[in-house]
Amino acid sequence: MDRIVYTAAGGAARVLEQQAVLSNNMANVSTTGFRAELANYRSVPIVAEQGLPTRVGTVASTPGSNFEQGAMVQTGNALDVAITGEGWFSVQTPTGEALTRAGELAVNPQGLLVTQQGLPILAANNAPIEIPDRGTVTFTSDGTITALGAGDRPNDIQVIGQLKLSNPPAASLARGDDGLFRVQDPNAGPVREDPNVHMVSGFVEKSNVGAAETMVGMIANARQFEAQMQIIQTASTNAERANSILSSNG
Repeated sequence: MDRIVYTAAGGAARVLEQQAVLSNNMANVSTTGFRAELANYRSVPIVAEQGLPTRVGTVASTPGSNFEQGAMVQTGNALDVAITGEGWFSVQTPTGEALTRAGELAVNPQGLLVTQQGLPILAANNAPIEIPDRGTVTFTSDGTITALGAGDRPNDIQVIGQLKLSNPPAASLARGDDGLFRVQDPNAGPVREDPNVHMVSGFVEKSNVGAAETMVGMIANARQFEAQMQIIQTASTNAERANSILSSNG
């Protein structure tokens, strides 16, 4: 009975862990630039002292994220940008540089170009980008930023910087608790700019989470959890009956 209960309880716990990943994906189905987190089951043999497998347990592993590009939506907003194909924007966080695909930018009260979370977006020289007061901003495909100040003539347009566009190997990236990605090697130094990464302005990239697929996965997990609970209940009932038989025979 103990083996059945522990095996079923372990499976139920793993189902809950994967359900949490799917729930987080579903909650971010409308989050700009969000990358769906992957979660899989993996069997783990439980070996007895004699070295023979007695039963098999399961663990839920998160091998990474789905880095496929999400749908591109045209907004017409001059500060909305989206990377076409592979690549990342760099942002400044309290713990250092981080990477994001979210390109809904804004200008904060200090005149810095920031994300919707208020994080300064970095230029190619790893510095925040200052936007002229009431300036009209445009972006080119390589991330170059030009601005025309309020009241300036068209020929007074000036280049104020270039967005840092990079493309580190996907295997080297880890998602943080803040949803941003970072290079796992702490000694790797600043992420290098990649001239092969391009972007478009007036567009945003939506989440790459498939709502229907994620919902089906959540339903399947709920049924799997119910099956595990039924196994535990059946084992408990059988144990009670066995105890009752033994008591009556005594």
